[in-house]
Amino acid sequence: MKIYTILFLFLSTYVSVAYTQTQTGKISGKVLDASSGRPVDFATVAVINKSTGKAVKAAQTNQDGRFTLGLIPYGTFTVKVSFVGYKPFVKDQVSVSAQQPAIELGEIKISAAKSSMLNEVVVQGQKSTIQLGVDRKVFSVDQSIVSEGGSATDLLTNVPTVSVDLDGNVSLRGSGSVRVLIDGRPSAIGGGDMAAVLQSLPASSIENIELITNPSAKYDPEGQTGIINIVLKKNKKIGSNGSVSLSMGNRDNYNASTNLSYRSGKVNLYGNYSYRYANRLGNGFNNTLFAGSGRVVNNSSESKRHNVNHTAKVGMDYFINDKTTLGASGNLNFRTGKDTEGISYLYNNYSSDLNGTSLRNSREDEKENGYDLSLDFSRRFKKQGEELTANFSFGKRDENEDERFNQDFYQFSGVQRDTVDRRLSQNESAGENYNIQVDYTLPFSQQQKLEAGYRSTIRTSDDSQVSDRYNYRLDQYYRDYNLTNDFSLEDIVHAAYTSYQNQITKSFGFQVGLRAEQAYLNTEYRSLDTASGIQQSTKGKLDYFRVYPSIFLTQKLKNDHQIQLSYTRRVNRPRGWQVNPFRDISDPNNIRVGNPNLKPEDIHSFELSHMKYWKALTLTSSLYFRQVNDGVEGIQTPIDSTTTLTQFANFSKNQAAGLEVIGRADITKGFNLTANFNLFYNKIFENETFGIKGNSGYNWTGNITANISLPLNLSTQLNANYMGPRITAQGRGRQMFGADAAVKMDVLQKKASIAFNVRDVFNTRRWGGVTETPAFTREFRRRMLGRMATLTFSYRFGQTETQQRNKRNNRNQDQQGDFQSEEF
Repeated sequence: MKIYTILFLFLSTYVSVAYTQTQTGKISGKVLDASSGRPVDFATVAVINKSTGKAVKAAQTNQDGRFTLGLIPYGTFTVKVSFVGYKPFVKDQVSVSAQQPAIELGEIKISAAKSSMLNEVVVQGQKSTIQLGVDRKVFSVDQSIVSEGGSATDLLTNVPTVSVDLDGNVSLRGSGSVRVLIDGRPSAIGGGDMAAVLQSLPASSIENIELITNPSAKYDPEGQTGIINIVLKKNKKIGSNGSVSLSMGNRDNYNASTNLSYRSGKVNLYGNYSYRYANRLGNGFNNTLFAGSGRVVNNSSESKRHNVNHTAKVGMDYFINDKTTLGASGNLNFRTGKDTEGISYLYNNYSSDLNGTSLRNSREDEKENGYDLSLDFSRRFKKQGEELTANFSFGKRDENEDERFNQDFYQFSGVQRDTVDRRLSQNESAGENYNIQVDYTLPFSQQQKLEAGYRSTIRTSDDSQVSDRYNYRLDQYYRDYNLTNDFSLEDIVHAAYTSYQNQITKSFGFQVGLRAEQAYLNTEYRSLDTASGIQQSTKGKLDYFRVYPSIFLTQKLKNDHQIQLSYTRRVNRPRGWQVNPFRDISDPNNIRVGNPNLKPEDIHSFELSHMKYWKALTLTSSLYFRQVNDGVEGIQTPIDSTTTLTQFANFSKNQAAGLEVIGRADITKGFNLTANFNLFYNKIFENETFGIKGNSGYNWTGNITANISLPLNLSTQLNANYMGPRITAQGRGRQMFGADAAVKMDVLQKKASIAFNVRDVFNTRRWGGVTETPAFTREFRRRMLGRMATLTFSYRFGQTETQQRNKRNNRNQDQQGDFQSEEF
């Protein structure tokens, strides 16, 4: 009996709900300018209940002036149309009933107000520059002085924890391995050259900038430093825009780039091209002392890397309607390089046959070609905030390297020995990338929403190495099968995620998420056994399933305080040269080799953040803790009395805990300071298998940036950063300090700029360290580029947002008159 009762109640409820859902209709129409007959886009249309005076539904017109308001309950309403600079239009007695559920109002003509020019509005108070979201820090940029006529690059320069040089290169928390998204997606413009995208994107189109240092389940849990998401303003038209930039620097460094975009009606076209001619100089030393024997191998090196790069991108967005967009793009890249290096060696405390010096010269010529194709789809539904997006992309690349090196040996007296080392190597690499991704957002209310999605990435690569070694006695080259081999890799990740967000009260919100991934890493190493002459094949396979949870809690307190607590599980998968077992002999006394049996790092990250903001000062502090299991590290061991081997391995676990403080102060108009201080404790646990005794210690980093606006459209930027000594698994790293300075002048009514910058002003930016093992001790130091000066001229053209607004105001002035609202 109870079953029938429950069934009856269920059917009754279902019929009642279904009946209620059918008691609705819709109202649609088109809004036009009464004088010109042109569509009025983004006008507000509201359906008002006559008895209560409250709006039942509201929406904005699309680019064609059309609107449709659905799910209107049966009844009689008032329809009101309003738009800035126009007289409001009111239509009474609009009835929706079972006999007439769909009401078509036709063309609604609205007239310009008598005074359509807006008076100046003084806003009392501003919203906070920095706000804490549920899973991110949000930096508002609408009050930024730089945003007037500037670019996204200018805005990012003033965001705490983010630094941008005048070339447009972005880094987060001192690291350049940061992912930049626009509206939550990788940019469809510029391919891999994000700097060109940011420099061509008008600042006036940006609403805010989000920093996601602990990404939620929606994002790939790969161990990148974080995500910068640039959120564009809604209902803003970038219009026709373009930019040209030319740079030249010392040591024969040159850059040129251009970017064009055009949107008309349903089509948005864009394209860009960049050329880079770069020379990078480097030097360093590597001194090794073998324990017990007192044998010493010291070397010093000088290197030059010369690269010529061409990148081109074209794309199109097609707006099928106001809710559906289809996009396609293609990217091409061509690069050539010529690298040279000279290494001078000293061997001491060996036998008379080995004591002495040697000189090794190498040259590498390389060519790399690649392209990628992308197809994007987005669909917004009737419910505000409900959206479906999808992406499919494919990329292909190939690279060829020809390397030649010669090494001669000498006695201390300068007499050349008979021993010589000559080698020719040919390396080829080819790969393909596939990406399939679907994301869906469903809001339940303004406070609650659900996100879900799926993503598959497939990456394949095939590498081959052929090495010929010179026989001094026979005066000919022969095939060295110890360094001739092939390696293929297949990296596959299938992922699905879901997350739920709820703003329970005005002061407390949370977000929970879960991401599940099935990953495969299949490798095959092929070589010839010189003893048997048989081709050998060694296969590796990594197959694992993991779940990555994420939790974010945010609480607003009194007196403009906010706190946030988060936890995420992350992963750092072995990639590229970490798993490739090819022997890198660019320095024959310090050989490096990959490990195809590496396991992924398992990372657990906790963060507690606090924020306090005043009118001209914002202060953010974060306590964080991170534990890494199966940590990947390059372990160094001796091969013989003169040579060491560095091989990657999952050696142990490590923990890090720290405090980061970020402060931004607007000292005066046109002068602001941003400072960042990070103090952390790192502990690496002992591992007897690899002879790791464990290590621990404190490290701190600091960064300060000053931006000063001067008369005559001049602006300056000064930056200084310091990284203290740090511990490693087998030693410690040296401190590093660097400073940059730049000055920029806006010219041609701020359509162009001339910038001059000097990087590494004091020629101090270099890195190094000490490695200590029971078998040997090594000290090394490296430096690349050194002091670098660059002069840049940039020119932006196209219609700005201000020009568009002025045209609209002028048009409204011409249309001034005493019009009456029309009935129909």
